[in-house]
Amino acid sequence: MLKKMTVEDVDFKGKRALVRVDFNVPLDESGAVADDFRIRATLPTIKHILAGGGSAVLMSHLGRPKGEWNSAFSMRPVLDSLRKLLDAPVDLADDCIGESVKALAANLEPGAVLLLENVRFHKGETKNDPEFTKQLASLGDLFVNDAFGAAHREQSSVTGVAAFLQPAVAGFLMKKEIEYMDNALSNPGRPFVALLGGAKVSDKILVIENLIGRVDSILVGGGMAFTFLKAMGREIGSSKLEADRLEDASRLMALARDRGTELVLPVDIVAADRFAEDADAAIVSADAIPADRMGLDIGPETSELFAGKIKACKTLVWNGPMGVFEMERFAGGTRAVAQAAADSDCVSIIGGGDSASAVRKMGLADKFSHVSTGGGASLEMLEGKKLPGVEALTDK
Repeated sequence: MLKKMTVEDVDFKGKRALVRVDFNVPLDESGAVADDFRIRATLPTIKHILAGGGSAVLMSHLGRPKGEWNSAFSMRPVLDSLRKLLDAPVDLADDCIGESVKALAANLEPGAVLLLENVRFHKGETKNDPEFTKQLASLGDLFVNDAFGAAHREQSSVTGVAAFLQPAVAGFLMKKEIEYMDNALSNPGRPFVALLGGAKVSDKILVIENLIGRVDSILVGGGMAFTFLKAMGREIGSSKLEADRLEDASRLMALARDRGTELVLPVDIVAADRFAEDADAAIVSADAIPADRMGLDIGPETSELFAGKIKACKTLVWNGPMGVFEMERFAGGTRAVAQAAADSDCVSIIGGGDSASAVRKMGLADKFSHVSTGGGASLEMLEGKKLPGVEALTDK
């Protein structure tokens, strides 16, 4: 469990909290925030600071501006969302460092919020540059990290400031994220099932290695399933294949057998003649996908098989969709497993990323025990790695 200080261990009265949040949110065509899930997730921490008589200086990245000013990645759309969600004065600085920003922070009244401009407008952020880090740290009296989605990064606003600003404490979202995932991995109710999907086996090799022997079953869907099927000598047509990972797939299947972990692959596939919503598609056996077709979703028999395993489990960790869920035609498998988890009474955890997007799109997010805000950070926890952003916080 989290052995670091949290916002509950700190008196914020008269203090300026420098808060790392993860407001890396999608924007729509008009430039407005398209999904405010990550913003809403950090509101309890911000409100707690303000209610305790403190003020909050919020810092985040948005997109990949590559260390240069780019209006397309400005935090202004986030400002508009924050003002709607928070019953408090919120202003946007024109930068995240500099004398004018320092003055704005120094004059911040208790109960007020200052949102800094995108920290990635400076190359020093991703390089964890000490001079840039010191300038960020000068804006607060203590540091709060509530950006689980960035906790796997060793960057100035994530780990660097903790060396200059103490105490460095976890926000409510960070605490919740760590404890849900840690509980699932160290003290799961059984059967414990891992549902893994997405395009690439290479993204999940370390995850599978860490989960084998810990979980009772690993259900494999998405594009990554075809590398496993090919390693078993199956015909996969023109489906997604990582040929350089065939040996890894064979090794993982053997490891699962040796350690008594059931590794379940699709038995049928929705195969199409091309990658398009209006493609000609048919349900085929996972044993023999026609040479001119590619698998874009798990089939109904596999959906039923996976759903049965999910409904019978006590703990579920899910990372990665079962097919190309962005196309309604190939969203059936992802919808089926999501519904099975929603209908189950198991502890269900979604490790952020596309799986989280899928369940929000399907209106099922509130049926899960926990939907993570951080895909990359969740993956690293599933791999058994420590997160630099958490390690940098002050011990209790």
